[in-house]
Amino acid sequence: MTMTDARNRPAGLIAIDHEMARQASDAVASFHAAQALTGRIAASLKATGRPLLLGMGGSHAVGRAVEPLYRAHGIDAIALPLSEQLGQPLAIEGKTILVTSQSGESAEVLRWFAETNGATGDTFGLTLEGDSFLARNAPSLVGVGGTEKAFAATRSLTISFALHLAILAALGDDPSPSLLAIENRQAPDLAAALATLAGVRAVVTSGRQLQGLAEAIGLGLTELSRIPCFSLEGGQLRHGPMEMLGPSVGVVLFRAADATAGLVSAMAVSAAEAGSPVVLFDASGEAPIPGVTTLSFEQAAGMAAIFAMLPVAQLFMIAFAEARVADAGTPVRSTKITRSE
Repeated sequence: MTMTDARNRPAGLIAIDHEMARQASDAVASFHAAQALTGRIAASLKATGRPLLLGMGGSHAVGRAVEPLYRAHGIDAIALPLSEQLGQPLAIEGKTILVTSQSGESAEVLRWFAETNGATGDTFGLTLEGDSFLARNAPSLVGVGGTEKAFAATRSLTISFALHLAILAALGDDPSPSLLAIENRQAPDLAAALATLAGVRAVVTSGRQLQGLAEAIGLGLTELSRIPCFSLEGGQLRHGPMEMLGPSVGVVLFRAADATAGLVSAMAVSAAEAGSPVVLFDASGEAPIPGVTTLSFEQAAGMAAIFAMLPVAQLFMIAFAEARVADAGTPVRSTKITRSE
C-alpha cells in the first residue's frame, strides 16, 4: 500500500502534512513557553489533589492519556467529556479544573463557562489560540504556532501533551526523555502494519496505561477513513466485545514499558487467536508476539512512550485513510470547530 502521488494528494491531507511538519518544534517551544504558569497550576494541583480534566474529541483523549501520569503523583485526576460535565456534572468545588480546547471556542466551552459563572479560581485552560474565549476567561497555557487548521487532530494533540509535560515537570517529573522523544522521531516501517489491516471493515484500538493514546488514534482513524474505528480500554474489550473480533475487524494495541504491558500482550494473543489482524505499537522492550504485526520503538513508558508513538501512529492513520477515501482529510459531516451541541 503506497501513498498517492503528491500531485493527487487530497487537500485535507496536505493541510495535515503542514501541521505535522512543525508539530515537534512547536511542541518543544510550547513546553518552554508554558513555564510562566505551570508553577501556579502545579501548586493548585498539590493543594486540591483532585483535578478535573475537561475536553471534547481529541482534547478529551489527551485528558484520558495523562490521567495515570497525574495519579502517579497521588493526584486523583479524572478526565471527563465536557458535554458529560454539562449534563451530569461532578462537583467542581475544591478541585483544579483543566479545560482543554485547541480552538478555545467550542460550543461546550462557551456554555460551561456561562453556566458556572467562570468556574473557580482554580480553573485553567489549555489551548492553541491566545485570543480565544477560553484564554480570555481563564489563565491559560497557550501552545505555540496558533490554531490548527487541518481537520483531524495531529499537531494540537502533540502540543497539548507538551503543555501537560510542562505541568508534570513542575510537579517533579524529569521531562528530558519526553523532549528527546519529540526531537528524535523514530520511524518504523509502516508497510507491514498497513498491509495487515488492508481488508478490515472496522478497527478497535486499545491499551491499558496508554488507553488515552489509543482513543486519540481511534478518533483520528474514523474521522479520516470514515469507517467505524473506536477505542475500548483493554479490560473493557475483554468483557463482551471480544465477540465482534474476526478477520474483518482489525485491532491496534499500544504497549509500553509499564506494569500493564503483560495485559496488553495477552490481549494481542487473544485477538490474534480470534482471527483479527493485530497491529501492536510497542515500546515495552518485550519480545514480539507471533502472529502480531509489531511496530517497535525504543523502550519507554508514560509521556516518553506517548511522544515516541504518536507521530508514527498519526502517519499510520493518515495512510490507512488515504487508501480508502479519495478526499481523506476533508470532513463531510463535521467542522474543525464544533459550534453546536
